[in-house]
Amino acid sequence: MAEYSVGQNLDDLMNLDPRGYGVCRILYDASRKLAGEPVSLHAAKKLAETIREGGLVYILTGFVLIPSRCAETDGIVSAMLLARALVKASGAKPVVICAEENIPAVRGMAGVVGLHLYDSIEEMKRFPISMAAVPFTKDAEKAPAQADEILSHGLPAILVSTECAGANAKGVYHNAVGRATTRFEAKTDVLFEKAQDRGVPTISIGDLGNELGLGTLEEQLNRYVPYAAPGACSCGCGGGLAVQTKADIVLTATVSNWGCYGMIAALAFLKKDLSILQDEELEKEAIRTASRSGMVNMDGWLEPAVDGFSADMNARIVGLMRRCVGYALDYEHFVPGRTWFRKVLQLGFFQ
Repeated sequence: MAEYSVGQNLDDLMNLDPRGYGVCRILYDASRKLAGEPVSLHAAKKLAETIREGGLVYILTGFVLIPSRCAETDGIVSAMLLARALVKASGAKPVVICAEENIPAVRGMAGVVGLHLYDSIEEMKRFPISMAAVPFTKDAEKAPAQADEILSHGLPAILVSTECAGANAKGVYHNAVGRATTRFEAKTDVLFEKAQDRGVPTISIGDLGNELGLGTLEEQLNRYVPYAAPGACSCGCGGGLAVQTKADIVLTATVSNWGCYGMIAALAFLKKDLSILQDEELEKEAIRTASRSGMVNMDGWLEPAVDGFSADMNARIVGLMRRCVGYALDYEHFVPGRTWFRKVLQLGFFQ
């Protein structure tokens, strides 16, 4: 009962819709049915099951926006905080794979999140409390060879994508209003698919449907999300913005970062270690650092905000997640509470 409540609380927080976006509720309806339980908890269970000390984890992220041609803060901030969480939770070896435009933010945030950053996977393997960052090509012809080179360093225990641009069935990448952004985006789809073909489990986090891996929700996307269905995009490709790649586990939220934080918070609960989830001050500092490193808000402004939400708003979401997990851990050994939970479960509503 406590586990279910923590997961549902986190799902509710990451899908809070202050601006009346609406799409988050559409996507959550589908992702929740697919998971069969709170999606934050579902994804965190897969992380806890697969990550081990010294094991590789690939984190794919990065969305370059037009007309600024700058990478956005959504995705890269949560990718770095996820890298931190995986090292704290299990001593994993995270590798952030992203567009070249994201690399300055990775370099800036590595010290903020407390990790030693290396340019190569092999070098990273030699040192503790470490991560690596690899810029991925935008050239579709070069992408297969780079994907093979990355995988030659070892199969990851799991691959996680968070707000990572993905192509539709015609190989075209789109922004939120259906405009083509293909030439600006890293072609990480091929790495995603090659890893899947080798049996690597995948988790994808997104907030619209144009993100890598969200093709799992194809039916819901095509029916209810603007510009998603074939022929609905504004670029003329005829394919729509819905991506082709399909992840094993899909986690959706109002802001992709928030979805990633929900998963991290659920992992903190499962590991019984609240420090796995960043605190409010670290969240704000990570966003500020990303902004100072050239990452932009969704409207193109070079300001410390994510998808239109200020650093303070993002920190408040993180703070509420920390409190939901913290209270659950504090009351875990409260015997009258356990007795009460059992009586509620016996009445069958949650079956």
